[in-house]
Amino acid sequence: ISEKRYQQALLLGAGWTRWPLYWDRVETSPGGFNWAAYDQLVTDDLRHDFGINAILLGRPGFYADNASITGLDAPIFSDGSDVPAAGKSINPGNPWANFVFQAVNRYKPGGILATQQGWRPGRGIVVWEAWNEPDFPLFWRGNVQQYVRLLKVAYLAAHFADPNAQVMFGGLAYSNPDANDWLSSALQIIAQDPGRDANNWYMDIVGVHNYTYTHRSGLMVRRVRENLTRYGLSRSIWLNETGVPVWDDYPGPTWATDKPESRTLRATSQQQAAFVIQSAASAWAEGADVVIFHQLYDDCGNQPSGTDFPPNNGGICQDGVACWGDAHGLFRNETDSTCFRQHPSPGTPRPAAFAYHLLAQVFGDSAFSAATLQTDSRSTLISFESVEAGEKITIAWNRTLQAASMQVASAANSATLYSLTGQSSLITPENGEYKLALTAATTDDYPYLQAGDQAGIGGQPLILVERTGTGTTLVQPQNQNPALVPFSAPAVNPTRQRLDVTPGPIQTETPPEALIAAPVNVPLNDTQPPSASMNPLPVISPADFTLTWGGDDNNGIASYIVWVRVNGGDWQPWQETSATSGLYNGESGTLYEFAVWAVDLAGNWSTNADLQPQTYTRVE
Repeated sequence: ISEKRYQQALLLGAGWTRWPLYWDRVETSPGGFNWAAYDQLVTDDLRHDFGINAILLGRPGFYADNASITGLDAPIFSDGSDVPAAGKSINPGNPWANFVFQAVNRYKPGGILATQQGWRPGRGIVVWEAWNEPDFPLFWRGNVQQYVRLLKVAYLAAHFADPNAQVMFGGLAYSNPDANDWLSSALQIIAQDPGRDANNWYMDIVGVHNYTYTHRSGLMVRRVRENLTRYGLSRSIWLNETGVPVWDDYPGPTWATDKPESRTLRATSQQQAAFVIQSAASAWAEGADVVIFHQLYDDCGNQPSGTDFPPNNGGICQDGVACWGDAHGLFRNETDSTCFRQHPSPGTPRPAAFAYHLLAQVFGDSAFSAATLQTDSRSTLISFESVEAGEKITIAWNRTLQAASMQVASAANSATLYSLTGQSSLITPENGEYKLALTAATTDDYPYLQAGDQAGIGGQPLILVERTGTGTTLVQPQNQNPALVPFSAPAVNPTRQRLDVTPGPIQTETPPEALIAAPVNVPLNDTQPPSASMNPLPVISPADFTLTWGGDDNNGIASYIVWVRVNGGDWQPWQETSATSGLYNGESGTLYEFAVWAVDLAGNWSTNADLQPQTYTRVE
């Protein structure tokens, strides 16, 4: 994974990543493991300080047993039992148990790789997902009974390797939950297992997936919660795969303006941005703890590696088929991508990136209480309260194809109103209510709407933030936030101080206008990156010294990211701001190097992504 990907996700404010650890790629012969590629990936991810949701899947061909896995029903432990205890070992006759144990033991905090690398305590992978979408035959062709065995073996082997491991019931696609509810069926089977209570019903987390339809993100989380409740269970629920591909931008079917069949299960770029806000809010409202978006870049989508073609208007590319691909990304592919390399504005963010960034900025790192959800025939309103931050956050959107207004009861004397148009404003209530104008939803050809919904994605959402107490909120997100992160896209959070590095004071006040990446008055065809530079510092400085920086752009600079490197270590973000100067507090005997990025009003970033020092000084 390139450093630029880490940096882009950092700028969005993400805190987790999710990727598959393919069994068949590490156990290339029976009992022969090659972990080199994953060692590098895990090391890079953890070096950037983000959580990892690792998916264990991918059966080697030599362990095939029809739709299942050779030895899956064999005892987990060498004493011939499935009962863990001190002094036991994993049964080599159960290859799945052995793979899970080897993976967890290698990458856990304090594990083999942590010991080799000298990582600090607590650094490693904790969340392990037992397969991906087991209810979808593309990934798992066995039945529910066989998956329950796979889950049980994974749970016991993982916890045997690391008692603090968190094992996830594989994220469910729920393509037709009324006819095929795998979690319900699995719980019926586990209920008959005498070891269930001693082993947490073989699941610490339950994953669920949803694409394209906003309303369904909440519905599927609620279904999982209700299934668990029927057995008296409470588990962390993760919506760990959600998103919608666009059709109006390359590599999507951009010619589909008058072809509804080509737009099915796709959206416009503006709808994709709205979906980011609405899907997360809907899932949180029903009790989801984590939301993970698919994905940071378009990559190859569901097409084979190497698929590429120039932008087109529906003309024939090959084999008599018009060219199109899956444009899920918050960012468009770069010119060196494996697929879809020919976007005229490579590597640039879509509006969904701005939506994601705004969501992370607004929610920050403060825990919020259970949400209040209100829906009617016209609109959806979800409110979250954070006692810690002293804030109430309300998200509202229109569910109809006509413009509407909404009255929202006030909890304070004023509020900051954010929208995806790139505007923010301070508003005051009238007679104890805020009046919100909600834009209409756009017809999106989603074929499976619930009664009352006129489109799969609502109109552009509004976010209302009220200060209701005396709490202190970091404007930037932290690692403890509700884990907004793109699928298979690593990320860190820009203001999180690493435990082993003290990069200087982190600024915690950012003007609201700096949270918006792309005001609407900027030409959409502005792809010219700005320049950014640091002004020189003296060779020797006192402990407290002033930094100045600046940038140049044809349409104006929106904000800067100032970076610092201490004594030649890793680069760390110091502050994100629209200001051009700041006071830095250093320590005696320390060398400080600085660099700055700029983003213009159209969302273009300066090109100095390799972070070469632009100025330096030593505090004596």
